[in-house]
Amino acid sequence: MFKKHNLFSIATLLAVLLIVAQMPFAAAQAPKSALAQSDQPSCGTEPVTLNAYFETGFDIPFKLAEEFTNQYPNVTWDIKQDQFTNLINSTPRLLAGDNPPDLIRLPTMVSFAEQGLLKNLDDYAAAFGWDEWPVPQLNQNRVAEDGTRGSGSLYAMGLNYSLTGIFYNKELATQIGMTEPPATLAELDELLAAAKDAGLLPIMQWGSAKSGMGLAFPLQALMASVGPVEPINDWIFQKPGATIDTESNLVAAEHLQQWIENGYFPSDINAIEYTDANARFGQGEGVFIFNGDWQNAGYDTDMPGNIGFFLMPPAEEGGSPAAMSAPLTYGIAANAVNADCAAFFLNWVATDDAARQINVEIGGSNPGGPSGLEMPAVTEGSVTNETLAAGVVVGEAGTSMDFIANSTSAIFAQGWTPELQKMVGGRQDAAGLLEAVQAEYELELSE
Repeated sequence: MFKKHNLFSIATLLAVLLIVAQMPFAAAQAPKSALAQSDQPSCGTEPVTLNAYFETGFDIPFKLAEEFTNQYPNVTWDIKQDQFTNLINSTPRLLAGDNPPDLIRLPTMVSFAEQGLLKNLDDYAAAFGWDEWPVPQLNQNRVAEDGTRGSGSLYAMGLNYSLTGIFYNKELATQIGMTEPPATLAELDELLAAAKDAGLLPIMQWGSAKSGMGLAFPLQALMASVGPVEPINDWIFQKPGATIDTESNLVAAEHLQQWIENGYFPSDINAIEYTDANARFGQGEGVFIFNGDWQNAGYDTDMPGNIGFFLMPPAEEGGSPAAMSAPLTYGIAANAVNADCAAFFLNWVATDDAARQINVEIGGSNPGGPSGLEMPAVTEGSVTNETLAAGVVVGEAGTSMDFIANSTSAIFAQGWTPELQKMVGGRQDAAGLLEAVQAEYELELSE
């Protein structure tokens, strides 16, 4: 039986942070213990209850958990869920608690790995053969001894590998003369202006602090459109000397500010939560929305055959498109009771035929896993066909990025969300936005 509980948002975690701050990174890098049962971890045959924390608003982990129990009836789940922004605050307490989660959605991971709160998964990678999977699948979830991401030991895995871009309402797009996706940023600007002139909302987007400010999606897309992706990833991965306050990112932030001032977003965006934005888009409000392929099933349900997708176009004609493409990251608490079973589940998600089908149908995403496995069939007419094809383009171009909200544990809640909300309200400009977020970033890294 599944039990779903809502968690209260945690206003402050000072006591917990004071405790974990004393836990040296050496704990996370200590010699890894032997696997609990053997070199072939499993859930065994005795009753097991996996203690899990999932993100509110996403069906895929629940569907995967349900199918896992169908195949392994001895495993049941105690599932709790909360908003992404609340998980940012509550994760340290949960990982350090008396009943740490066997499986938890990670809003970020470096600080938790440094503090010894996450289980080092290197033994599991060796046992299951994850190290033989395509390198990009694992690199984003590796943490080196110096605290940078992209190399070192493995501390998390993805339930799938998502892609972001721009979804559009085909009927409304036709009304503004869009016959094919824009090839350049200038062409996209022309379409947004045409939508505004036609009395349509150009871009539906969310902005409530409860969901995290959704303008981070178009902002990061603009950053990659006008500049290179490498400095963005360096900043997210906390490479020494990295900064988000660059000349090209200033151009991107100024472009976003101009979109705001042009009235391309809902006037009430700061009050719109993620689920509400997608519901309104599904009801025909907005020509475009910046989002990820995890929403494919919802869009296909709301407007079957009427949703298209394209990657953010480059500023320069002929340039390579880029996209935030990252795993739906889950980790195992360092002291999890059922770590072996949780690791077995993570391996099952990427390798089992039924699980991979759920990943594509419900999650709309590439299920990852060994390179030799076939991609599950996709329903004809589903927007998933377009997002999967776009993923190949980004993969070949080598222009994928992690999400700018994942650079530090609190940067989304304490940096991007409030500063972008101020920009919407006319109390922050592009230069001030980047300066404030960089200052918050450096403050968090110094703590």
